[in-house]
Amino acid sequence: MYRLVIVDDEEKILDGISELFPWNNIGFKVVARFTDAIGALAYVEKNAVDVVMTDISMPVMNGIDLTKELMRFPKIKVVLFSSYKDYEYMRAAIHFGISDYLLKPIRYDELIACFEKIKIKLDEVNQVIHDEPQTYYKEIIKRVNKYLSNNYQKASLEGAAEIVGLSPNYLSKIYKEKSGYGFLEKLNKIRMEKACELLMDPSYKSYEIAFYVGYDNPKNFSRAFKTYFNISPMEYRNGQGKEKK
Repeated sequence: MYRLVIVDDEEKILDGISELFPWNNIGFKVVARFTDAIGALAYVEKNAVDVVMTDISMPVMNGIDLTKELMRFPKIKVVLFSSYKDYEYMRAAIHFGISDYLLKPIRYDELIACFEKIKIKLDEVNQVIHDEPQTYYKEIIKRVNKYLSNNYQKASLEGAAEIVGLSPNYLSKIYKEKSGYGFLEKLNKIRMEKACELLMDPSYKSYEIAFYVGYDNPKNFSRAFKTYFNISPMEYRNGQGKEKK
């Protein structure tokens, strides 16, 4: 885990960023948080830190001044955030070589993308070797697919979203982008594949299979199956669907 320090003089925002975002899932641990830049700088001077994420507008010492002080620690990555899209702030940030500049309110996807890029850079510096690279998004897709495979009868977008700690709308968006399937499209695929497996077992009645794969109404199951494979469940059972599956 890479060590992260977060700084913001607004305690509610500080708590939200520190506690509500799943840092552990993307390889970071919040080791300290401060409502003032002076306290954060004192901590950095005595402790190993990989990333400092700081607000810009703060009393006594602002985020730009803190970033200037952190230049003494070239290995530390700095992320600035602010409520204002101020050109002077951005120019100063670029001058001091920060890793990213985020605007409040910080969007979930932008924060993930920012720290994924930082993790890649830190991994390169620390020569971290991955047998199979696992990003935050890949882990989300993996967990959702496992949920679908184990709960296809009653699976729902809301249920999957609760498991991975995301909103249903955001999960739907990133699942489509990262897996190439819509959530319902993937669920339907799993259900149809399971139905094919059960249809090959003559001990199962058609209505039993319909219920087993998540359909209360056998007619709805039959209609969905025919839409997916272009043949009916009975035609598939009789051997006409082997080449179509």
